[in-house]
Amino acid sequence: MTLTLLPLPASNAADASLRDFGREVVGVEPGSLTAAQFEEVREALYKYDALLFRNASLSPEQQYALTKAFDPASESYGHGNNKTQATTKSVLHPDLKTIPRVPQVQLIGNGTVFDHEGLVEAKLKHPHHKTFHKTAVSEEDELRGMTRFYRWHIDAALYELSPPRVTTLYALRVPKGEPQVCRYDDGTGDELEVPLGTTAFVSGRTMFARLSTELKSLAVRARVKYAPHPYVWMAPARAKSTGLGIESEGLELGLDKLPPWEEEKVQILPMLWKNPLTGELSFQVHPCAVLELIIDPLPPQVSRDTALYPNGANITDLKQVRELLYQMQRPAIAPSVCDYLFVYAHDWSEKDLVLFHNRVVLHTVVGAFAEDQVRAFHQCNLAASDDPIGPSKEDVLQWV
Repeated sequence: MTLTLLPLPASNAADASLRDFGREVVGVEPGSLTAAQFEEVREALYKYDALLFRNASLSPEQQYALTKAFDPASESYGHGNNKTQATTKSVLHPDLKTIPRVPQVQLIGNGTVFDHEGLVEAKLKHPHHKTFHKTAVSEEDELRGMTRFYRWHIDAALYELSPPRVTTLYALRVPKGEPQVCRYDDGTGDELEVPLGTTAFVSGRTMFARLSTELKSLAVRARVKYAPHPYVWMAPARAKSTGLGIESEGLELGLDKLPPWEEEKVQILPMLWKNPLTGELSFQVHPCAVLELIIDPLPPQVSRDTALYPNGANITDLKQVRELLYQMQRPAIAPSVCDYLFVYAHDWSEKDLVLFHNRVVLHTVVGAFAEDQVRAFHQCNLAASDDPIGPSKEDVLQWV
């Protein structure tokens, strides 16, 4: 049976990049795809970045199997099986509860869940920007429905383990409530109306496309060095009001105070990752976890007149690193430009299953729940069997 693909609700926007983002899949059950159906799903995901299956029935075992099908050699959860809860100093520690019999699947959400898939009692906490941002929405404004993006990120350990190819999110319990207004609070006046408890997505394809010519030339030559144990390293620091990176206040944990680490396990990844199906380049950087930028020199036959860092550079000043990344990434999370939309904020319903291409998409949780509002999702992503592929020599010559 051939899949039917429908535009997502926001995909009738004027901007072509959002029209090309995401599809709803109709006519198949994601927990029992045939080999032929899976190949259609795989192609659709790599073409459209995110897929939605409504009213799906999916056990933890089926969710793990579906996620693994995109990378059959993968095995462990993206941060390592049973590691996130053991690393109590990590910013991820409060957010994840492992399903005992399928440790690659995590329970996330808000409130207390009882007798769930082998967990007698799971106390869940929806990430709130007040625990991570330098500044916060006032209590008065929060009661009026104002909120923020929490932390734009890639699902990846970014130390020792390779970034997962795909993440699957399955909604089990979804509290209903009034929409909220996500404020950027960065002096631009930008705001975005979002459903309660949305997950917001942006495409790295759009992020690359929105760069200036000079910044594209830099991006195609750049690599990113991540901090060892980045989620422990960043834990004392505080994020920008947009959730897109860390404020430079010197609050990060010293490298000598981290859990034991080895230089050969530190990850240095391309700034641009290549789509395995289309060959397109996506700007794919976790801004909160970056330690350094490494920029290769321009090829000798290319003009240096307007180029940034034409002779290459190793930028180790963290404030400079973050300012440059913010300049490059911020345009892609704008709510709109001349009525062109860039952020897809999914309005969750129970039994929604969303698959997203984790090597193209950045995402974040948004909003806040009361303690008695129970939200429960299953999340699965697997540390990949390979690293992302960066730009080829031909790509470099095309974009410099």
